Amino acid sequence: MEQHYEPKNYAEAALHDYKVGLGVFSEKMPELAHHYNEFTEACFKEGVLDKKQKQLIALGVSVYSQDEYCIVYHTKGCLDQGATEQEILEVCGVTAAFGGGAAMSQSVTLVQSCISDFNELKN
Repeated sequence: MEQHYEPKNYAEAALHDYKVGLGVFSEKMPELAHHYNEFTEACFKEGVLDKKQKQLIALGVSVYSQDEYCIVYHTKGCLDQGATEQEILEVCGVTAAFGGGAAMSQSVTLVQSCISDFNELKN
């Protein structure tokens, strides 16, 4: 019996859709997915840079590339690693210095919306 999932907000729905899609891809391309997951896990392990710094960098790259699902995923990653709203928005500002209006528009809409959505889920 299939369970119906009802997300509480947009960010949660987008994160769920990404995870479902990744699961389907992993079933169809298990070896490739396995190697990709190993690679990304290694990239995000604690090193000279801590996990929070790596998530902040990933968010900046996501905003610059206009990748909606990565913006959602890494905004959550930043919050999960203890980044403050101010730290996240500062990263967005630096990203906008390189990405211009497109990066700024993602920052003032999607990133801020995700921060609110994920904080709402904590309460």
